[in-house]
Amino acid sequence: MRDTVDPEFASYVDARQARWLRCAYLVYGDLDRAEEQLLHAFSRLAPRWGRVDDPDVFVQRLLYQPALPHWTAAPWNHAPPQPGDEDPVRTALAGLSAVQRTVFVLLYFEELTEFEIADVLNLSHNAVHGHAQSAMTAFRTGLGYGDWRNAGKPR
Repeated sequence: MRDTVDPEFASYVDARQARWLRCAYLVYGDLDRAEEQLLHAFSRLAPRWGRVDDPDVFVQRLLYQPALPHWTAAPWNHAPPQPGDEDPVRTALAGLSAVQRTVFVLLYFEELTEFEIADVLNLSHNAVHGHAQSAMTAFRTGLGYGDWRNAGKPR
């Protein structure tokens, strides 16, 4: 067992942990679960450091795949928004399914492409595209903007 941490690995963790923790919180809706998943991902990467082709994809798979229903039956752990909740983003995210929320966060907060998301989540590109479209519609509706596809249609 090693007594020291590889400085490159430590630098890697320092550079990425804050952003991934924010995104994991948005996906899981629970800070404790997000921290647990991120710690698990980094602890799985540590002994493989230097042998993994793309450490970002390795961590992202371990971080986000467990949020999908086929990996776990656990619902979004965060308490559902209450009437009068002041955070419209939290309310809108709570209205998304687990897959929609994960795809939405990876697309708009992680800024991954649909192809990268498909690779990370082990889904087809078409599935990711469909979830992204339905997530955006549901998110906009949750924020009170309605369906964007009806923007140019007369009422």
